[in-house]
Amino acid sequence: MVQLNNEIDIQSLRHSHFNNNLSFISSGHKPPNTHKWGPGVRDIFALHYIISGKGFLETRQGIFPLQAGESFLIYPHMEIYYYPDGQDPWEYVWVEFSGDEAGHLLAQTELEPSNPVLPGVDVNFMPYFNFGVNATNRRFEKIRCDAKLRLLISYYLEYYQKENIFQQADYVEEAKGYIHNNYWRDTIKVSDIVDVTKVERSYLFRLFKRETGMSISAYLTQYRIKRACELLKSADLSIKSVAYSVGYRDQLYFSKVFKKITSHTPTEYMTLYTNQV
Repeated sequence: MVQLNNEIDIQSLRHSHFNNNLSFISSGHKPPNTHKWGPGVRDIFALHYIISGKGFLETRQGIFPLQAGESFLIYPHMEIYYYPDGQDPWEYVWVEFSGDEAGHLLAQTELEPSNPVLPGVDVNFMPYFNFGVNATNRRFEKIRCDAKLRLLISYYLEYYQKENIFQQADYVEEAKGYIHNNYWRDTIKVSDIVDVTKVERSYLFRLFKRETGMSISAYLTQYRIKRACELLKSADLSIKSVAYSVGYRDQLYFSKVFKKITSHTPTEYMTLYTNQV
């Protein structure tokens, strides 16, 4: 076994030069041959899916024999060495990507730096590795490849989801995310937010109050008024349009809530902001 040096440095991943968003870099197909790589390190993620044959991945944790239907992940800054079986060389597809979000998503699967291999399941992942051209200059192709990458990872999340991935704070973040995406709906109810998290109502209420210092309904109101302030400052909209845009059909009620939170009516707020610019 090759002596590999450094275990993956999670902190270096979090503070690397990567973009925050999940970002496609390149992809490809490797037919059966004697290609091998390493030992060495990369500063990107590289996900491989084995179509046929066999091979080996070596890390500091040991040697991982691999066969058709299995997947393995190369982590940034982890020293690795991989090579085909001498008698039955593997054929595989691969995709390289980066971004802080990549680490967050992959942490929700069974993949770990100490065990970067996933067993085969009754699904052929090969079609999802078809990214077509490796676009670097044409913006629409890069966006399309990023979308395909997200789709691919979604299947790994479906079939290899880590048990109990949600911690208490994650339920709160999920509830907040739903509010951020749906605050403009006048029909949104607290029960809708509870349904999204799929946890018991009173339990979520306690978690939310502990994490944010306010109730779910109060957070929804605060967020709506925050967005209203942004619209009043940056958009040439009437008070009625702003109210409707943040989930209030009744302009008078919106003005009442706005003043209660900001100490100003929407009109006064616009005037104050106009005088400051």
